[in-house]
Amino acid sequence: MRTSLVLLSARLLDPVTGEFLPQTALAAVDGRISALGDDREMRALADASTTVVDLKGAVVTPGLVDGHIHPVTGAELTHGLDLSGCTDVDAVRAALAGAVRDLSPGAWLHGWGLDPNVFGDRPVRTAPFDAVLDGVPALLLLFDAHSMLASRRALELAGVDGPRTFDQATAEVVCDADGRPTGLLLEDAACELVERVAPQPTRAERLDRLAAALRTMAATGLTGGHVMDANGDSLDFFAELDQAGRLPLRLRVAPWCQPGTDADGVRALVEGQGRGGRLWRTAGVKIFMDGTVDNGTAWLEQPDCHGESRHAFWPDPEEYTRIVGELHRAGVPTATHAIGDAAVRHVLDAVEKARASGGRGVRHRVEHIETVPDDTLRRFAELGVVASMQPTHCCDFTRADHSDNWSRRLGEPRASRAWRCRDLHDSGAVVVLGSDWPIAPYPPLGVMAGARHRRPTRDLSLPPHGPDQALSALEALRGMTVNAAYAAGEEHEAGRIAVGHRADLTVLAADPLTVPATELADVPVLLTVVDGEPTHRAAQV
Repeated sequence: MRTSLVLLSARLLDPVTGEFLPQTALAAVDGRISALGDDREMRALADASTTVVDLKGAVVTPGLVDGHIHPVTGAELTHGLDLSGCTDVDAVRAALAGAVRDLSPGAWLHGWGLDPNVFGDRPVRTAPFDAVLDGVPALLLLFDAHSMLASRRALELAGVDGPRTFDQATAEVVCDADGRPTGLLLEDAACELVERVAPQPTRAERLDRLAAALRTMAATGLTGGHVMDANGDSLDFFAELDQAGRLPLRLRVAPWCQPGTDADGVRALVEGQGRGGRLWRTAGVKIFMDGTVDNGTAWLEQPDCHGESRHAFWPDPEEYTRIVGELHRAGVPTATHAIGDAAVRHVLDAVEKARASGGRGVRHRVEHIETVPDDTLRRFAELGVVASMQPTHCCDFTRADHSDNWSRRLGEPRASRAWRCRDLHDSGAVVVLGSDWPIAPYPPLGVMAGARHRRPTRDLSLPPHGPDQALSALEALRGMTVNAAYAAGEEHEAGRIAVGHRADLTVLAADPLTVPATELADVPVLLTVVDGEPTHRAAQV
């Protein structure tokens, strides 16, 4: 068999022990690590067709995997005006005014990344932007991607002039006391009312945007991602890119199961498991148990300060429990979006009930887990439920003094129980780290850094939110390597540098375990390898 890749003069880092392996070189055959040894031994395995890279002492880690990512929707939603850098209403207004000046007559304006904290204590609505958006159809996606602001013209074109009722229990066209829409739309069902009348990109444009986004991800050191949606033609896109050799990440895809899914729908989800190609496959099902704290659609045991976040995403939460049991018995792992304490508790209850019927080897997950009480922590390990966390959300969307929208809505003590990565880890849970892109940036070094410093990325001199919940450098690395592999049931072939394991590798200019947390995001990524083939190579290697 042909040796496709040889890496020389490397420091091979084991995320289990935190130590460097005694070997300094490796070889790959057919997408697997075929040998470890010294430079002389590995060079002897190469022929004229082998890619040989002298790393000159660079650090090689198992490939970094994002535990929660939305590449297709992210590539679509991040096309337009980036509002993520705006910190107040005036900054948003100025950004919108600049974009409006460049619009063609009748064209739609799309913005994304809007932080509700820009509104301060005022309600989230379009009124502050009415003057600059006069006559302009505009959709401004809030950072959580569960809500958006639609301009008056956009609402008019969509025929949305009052409240609506949806199957998604937390979806809402938010209206004022007189029943007139404020512009705020909560959850997909409400957002789609306006999105469907806006101009849509062509299929070719969408495919090219996805390919470009994936290439950029590879350049940041990502070798894979747990994809938390398979809506529309996402699977066809992955298949097309894979067949054309344009898929630079290994993707594990979990299709959605929404409220109202009938027996045929559940059966289709089960039957669709395992579909895939060389670098992607369908594995698991994604379900929502609630929305978000910031827009008042999380499911909390006690309402937030506005009297909101009182309901589950499913009109009948017991229907969710029944479907989890059915998927469990079919051997299908679930990944449930659960942000509020009531939502997390219900998911754990559902898994406990499902496990009582057998099939204890099925690895279920809870995604986000933004605030939970003490008595919930131990249940993750007891039930074998993986804790999938996105620490950069805490870094960038909350503040240490709890003056942010998320913290104000929750109040004490819930705001002090933010993103309990340390407590979950110490209670025995397997903690997987991810970005939830496009909600937060996907570079994995930034994700690991955030898990360690818990400070606002824009200004690392600011105090951390809940520093007692920080992970160590090694724990953060495990969250994107061995733990990500475990969550996918792939620990026998991924997450470590070992003979027989996948040749998915990330090469860094410095040791991620010794670089200070506040400097980690700036460490150069020298080489990214997926399935034994370089997907990114810096000019200096």
